[in-house]
Amino acid sequence: MEVEIVALSRQGGRSYNEDVFGHWNDGHFVACLVADGAGGHGGGDVASATVRSSVLDGYARSPTLDTGVMRALIEQANLAVVARQGESDALSSMRTTVVLAAIDIERNEMAWAHCGDSRAYLFRHGAIVARTKDHSLVQQLVTGGMLDDEGARLHPTRNVLLAALGSVDEPLDVSVSGPMPLQEGDAVLLCSDGLWEPLGDALLAETLRASASPTAWLELLEQKVKAHAKPGHDNYTALTLWAHDGDVLTHIIAPAAPVPGDAS
Repeated sequence: MEVEIVALSRQGGRSYNEDVFGHWNDGHFVACLVADGAGGHGGGDVASATVRSSVLDGYARSPTLDTGVMRALIEQANLAVVARQGESDALSSMRTTVVLAAIDIERNEMAWAHCGDSRAYLFRHGAIVARTKDHSLVQQLVTGGMLDDEGARLHPTRNVLLAALGSVDEPLDVSVSGPMPLQEGDAVLLCSDGLWEPLGDALLAETLRASASPTAWLELLEQKVKAHAKPGHDNYTALTLWAHDGDVLTHIIAPAAPVPGDAS
């Protein structure tokens, strides 16, 4: 199976970008990650980059679809963020979300893990067949039947998270799923809330069906964010993997995010 990876990351209406993405592969396993930092310049961007380095370096040492291992990688990344918080007052309150997807390209299987409201989607035949559930207040309202997904996307407390990396005061809430089958023609999307929030799930699927390639899809998504997002809107990052028959290919839509592993 070929996995074609395309990614973009933009600062949106903000003065700097606290989102990061990263990916790794050894020809058998592929790991991809998106993280959305918070805490101000010199904080959120450091938190998200620290998590990227910790998770992908750890995954490279022991690539697997074991969800227990993937959970442990995120828990270890949380400790890495906490350790860096002690370096200065500017970093003391930094936090970050994370979503990690791993693929076994020999067995055509995938697993994912996340903390916060950065999401993973699995699309098949242009429709969403699986999606992570946010660790957020509005997701609890959706689960309880008090809101639907569209109402949650527009709710005034939609940005209130119940879990994020950067804390040891409470047990870290990490959700994992898999392994699940990955079929030729499937598309996986990892993204920060700056992408999915202004667009909604229906538009994500609609733009996918209108796109002939992963690059075309992300370029169309970028156009839609610019058209739908409010002034001063959040950073937005998207990484997509398209499953084909062949080798692993990667492409970053310029301007690129920092090189994976750069946590400074």
